[in-house]
Amino acid sequence: MLSIVLPCYFEESNIRFIYGELQRTLNELPGYEILFVDDGSRDRTFEVIRELAGKDERVRGIRLSRNFGHQTALLAGLREARGEVVIMMDADGQHPVSLIPALIEKHREGYEIVNTRRRENRDAGWFKRASSRGFYRFMNMLSDVPIEPASADFRLMSRKALEAFLSMEEHDRFTRGLVGWMGFPQAVVEFDAPARHTGKSKYTLKTMRRFAMDGITSFSSRPLRLSFYLGLTIMILGFLYAIYAVVMHFTGQTNPGWTSLLITILLLGGVQLFSLGIIGEYLGRIFHESKRRPHYFVRERTGKE
Repeated sequence: MLSIVLPCYFEESNIRFIYGELQRTLNELPGYEILFVDDGSRDRTFEVIRELAGKDERVRGIRLSRNFGHQTALLAGLREARGEVVIMMDADGQHPVSLIPALIEKHREGYEIVNTRRRENRDAGWFKRASSRGFYRFMNMLSDVPIEPASADFRLMSRKALEAFLSMEEHDRFTRGLVGWMGFPQAVVEFDAPARHTGKSKYTLKTMRRFAMDGITSFSSRPLRLSFYLGLTIMILGFLYAIYAVVMHFTGQTNPGWTSLLITILLLGGVQLFSLGIIGEYLGRIFHESKRRPHYFVRERTGKE
């Protein structure tokens, strides 16, 4: 059985479209289910899901108690999926349903995980494309786990790989990194992302910044080492400058001046605040993990159990 997991957030106008696309593509398969996860939408997203579930027993839906974020909604859907093979994808139409047979074919070749990589994204402006390239380049420079550039949360996972993925209980989840870290035989299928069927992307600059921080702090401790080496370098330079200042004092060549003093104070203060900020990010995540709260709460379910 194949499970399709689709996180949704304010996708009222896209649900019927993606359902129709999935029906046309999957009807030749012997068994499948479509699982929508409403991540706390305040429009009629869940009403549309309930309507489809009432007409088609292969459709199920869960509604989270509030907006927990895309990665958490994805986790909720994967936990509910019953298929031996699971495909996760977005509900906005930018992950082409026509690619599903190619993912299944790769799985039949023996791959436990089949990832996808965007060649082109028609909705992305120059800033988003440039920031995405910069993020993956920076991420791979810092991380011990290679992250595929331009990768998407549109992938196929076998039940074995899915169980391994679900066994990891961390809260600040960066799915692309976790999938790469797990190992298992993996393949990549490329695609061109079409424009959204309707609506606008929910990935704001703030969301992308948080997503980037989750990725960096989840899979790399190098920023902590960077702050240490930066502080060590400044300390050595400061020691050399102190020797220079003492020599100048005893040779009578000192001149009163506030510029060098001001620059030194600002430089040292900036390095200290930068290092404290890095440490604070890691401590915040440790604090978040230590509370051991549930990842989400399900408010409502619909469809055949």
